[in-house]
Amino acid sequence: MGLMAVVILGFYFFKNNPELLQKSERTITIWEPRNVDEDMANSFIMPDVKYGYDLLTQTQKHLGPQAENPQMRLSGNNLKCTSCHLDSGNRPGSGSWAGVTQRYPSFRGRSNAMGTIEDRINGCMERSMNGQKLDKDSREMRAIVAYMDWLSEGIPKDEVKKVSGYTTLDPPNAKVDLQKGRQVFTKHCIECHQEDGQGLKHEDFRDGYVYPPLWGDDTFNDGAGMHRVLTAAQFIKANMPYLVATRDKPVLTDEEAYNVAGYINSFNRPEKSNKEKDYPDLKLKPVSTPYGPWEDDFTAEQHKYGPFPPIIAYYKEKFDIKKSK
Repeated sequence: MGLMAVVILGFYFFKNNPELLQKSERTITIWEPRNVDEDMANSFIMPDVKYGYDLLTQTQKHLGPQAENPQMRLSGNNLKCTSCHLDSGNRPGSGSWAGVTQRYPSFRGRSNAMGTIEDRINGCMERSMNGQKLDKDSREMRAIVAYMDWLSEGIPKDEVKKVSGYTTLDPPNAKVDLQKGRQVFTKHCIECHQEDGQGLKHEDFRDGYVYPPLWGDDTFNDGAGMHRVLTAAQFIKANMPYLVATRDKPVLTDEEAYNVAGYINSFNRPEKSNKEKDYPDLKLKPVSTPYGPWEDDFTAEQHKYGPFPPIIAYYKEKFDIKKSK
């Protein structure tokens, strides 16, 4: 059969079977996270996106104690937003920002209300950054959201869940063992965060920390999510030791991550005011929130250091609420 005959037969076949023609035109696109450093260096980046990247990766310079304009010193510590949101906010298992703007507006138990992405960013500003809220209409807020949108370009909905959050963790039915936590810290953490937990500074401190402090005056406050043992343990399991562990291939066991999270959170840090106003519906308060009030009679000590399975079981039995952290 000649080529022309094949073309003619093909034309009539697809004409009479249009659904097959539509299928044949579809292509399978596999989404992959951006290579942020390469794109920033070699691609045209919209000014708002670039500014958002700068704000999030050099927060201490632009929004923190080192900002030239005193009115822009809204962050109360020298952390970067990317001290926790690793790889420029693009690492699965460390609260990746890829797809995050698709998840908002979203209900937030802490406020017992629907919240926007701007609300979520300001929650981090007040807690993880131990600072003040950004004006929602400010250039800075628009730029941060623009960067998150840029990271999210083309991400399919089914990929959003895969890259968001930290990881799963099965909390032991035991109180945090601070001695074991210290042993894990000594073995896996002091190389970066130092024996005193105060991190490693860049030689020129205008660049902030190479590795951030985990307690003390220049870190997240006691109202931050990372001050909850179970939340911190999930993050640690997915990401630490840095550049060794991944969410798919963790280094620490659940028990090790749990104990070292408790050890880190046994030290003093800045205090957030008005924490008692968090979670108007106390039933929604995460079980490892170490500050009251609570909708139960478990002690403050148990809410801070566990064991948590009995608290989780209580809320399931009494309120039919499934809690994981």
